[in-house]
Amino acid sequence: MVKYLIKRLLLGALTLLMLATILFLLMHAVPGSPFAGNTGNLPANVREELVSHYALDKPIHIQYIKFLENTVRCDYGISLQRRGRSVSDVILAGFPNTARLGIVAFCIALFVGVLLGTAAAFSKRRWVNRAAVLIAAVGAGVPSFLLAILMMLLFGVTLHWLPVVGLSSWKHYIMPAVSLALAPIAMISRLTKTSLTEVMKQDYMVLAKSKGTDRFTMIVRHAMKNAMTPVVTYAGSLLATLLTGSFVIETLFSVQGIGAEFVASVINADYTMIIALTVLYGAFFVICNTLADIITAVLDPRIKLK
Repeated sequence: MVKYLIKRLLLGALTLLMLATILFLLMHAVPGSPFAGNTGNLPANVREELVSHYALDKPIHIQYIKFLENTVRCDYGISLQRRGRSVSDVILAGFPNTARLGIVAFCIALFVGVLLGTAAAFSKRRWVNRAAVLIAAVGAGVPSFLLAILMMLLFGVTLHWLPVVGLSSWKHYIMPAVSLALAPIAMISRLTKTSLTEVMKQDYMVLAKSKGTDRFTMIVRHAMKNAMTPVVTYAGSLLATLLTGSFVIETLFSVQGIGAEFVASVINADYTMIIALTVLYGAFFVICNTLADIITAVLDPRIKLK
């Protein structure tokens, strides 16, 4: 297990290095200085700070080393559009809102998806299976922003049950979190149902049943553990996606998160912010998928032997 863990951590570190290298090369693919379109309106001292911070007056290999050092320290200088504020300050101001909303949506998706998939796999009642299929179809076919708008009109405007702006109380999380969680619920429920159906056909499950093991113990101790492998694999990328925010949902519910910051930085050509958020997104995907691989190996020891 230790060897597998070290291998996954080294692979994750190599992936981050490749991401940083590609980002550096793309930044330097821009004709002239990567900040040429923005620095003309900046004060001279700010331009000098940018040039010094990214070592733009140095040879390319020195610039690359400086870029890697800044990436390791999470120091990307100042924002070109938010004068007087560092990139780190802007991200730290918006990330907690995005992270809280993403974690709530992730927990909802995981709990409801596994519950629906399990119910659909073991229940003999038709309406349970039909309900699971309907929810999966709606989740796969209805865009999150459309569901968000419908819920805002119904629960916020018409019924006045839920607030629609900000994240100042637990009620504010319900509609945006459900909007983000619906599509993952559909995927997780399908994965859970399919995996449980296959697991229950395995020889060891037939043996456990023939030995008189009660159904609850058989499902919880044997079936669920072996059936969760595809769910955990999907959950890794899902968590990374939700933690990095959704521009549309954050905009609809006026959430001051980093999802909106990324789109705004692209529109405004705020290169320092683009660089920082791209590295942040990549880091989240690598870390979350690495954790998912490790958890999967714990659940299924055969994986680390391959």
